[in-house]
Amino acid sequence: MGIFNRKDSAATTATATATATPAAAVAVAPELAALTGDYTIDPAHSTLGFVARHAMVTNVKGKFLDFSGSLHLDGSNPAASTASLDIKMDSIDTGSADRDGHLKSADFFKTDEFPTMTFRSTEAEALGGDDYRITGDLTILGTTRPITIDLEFNGAAKDPFGNERVGFEGKAEILRSEWGLTWNAALETGGVLVSDKIKLNFDISAIKNA
Repeated sequence: MGIFNRKDSAATTATATATATPAAAVAVAPELAALTGDYTIDPAHSTLGFVARHAMVTNVKGKFLDFSGSLHLDGSNPAASTASLDIKMDSIDTGSADRDGHLKSADFFKTDEFPTMTFRSTEAEALGGDDYRITGDLTILGTTRPITIDLEFNGAAKDPFGNERVGFEGKAEILRSEWGLTWNAALETGGVLVSDKIKLNFDISAIKNA
């Protein structure tokens, strides 16, 4: 079920065929058109998580509890689909109050000065099947840099309350130092306390706006 633009020869052939044979286009369009619209991300059924290597030997997992976002899906012009996220940095949760406090401090996120992290998409493309890739601008500590997120489309469904939902799972990797997150501590055995590479994990459920 394509919701983003497919950049391959099959898409070119399909476009040419649809132009020459309008009836073929009608057979495909309803499935795509059904997804067209604006969606609001449902925080209660979504997760924005991250993983960092700690002391070179283990992974520490965390997530953000307070965020909002929206999607615009365009079935007739998939390249026009967009996504945005606003994340409250004070809502960071790694399961340790002391560690969360350190992450909110001037050593890391400086949440008093920079309370929000944002993502704004700039491009989307289909990789085949249910796999997609979205590129956008991630802003942390006032620094904006591009990131690429690989996504899997989990499908669309109507829930028992009549809400039309779409779901995605995503992942990305960033180097935190590129956003000015450079605090670290050397280990006596070599290496550093916190990895520069951070893995981002997304599990998104979004509800179509009325």
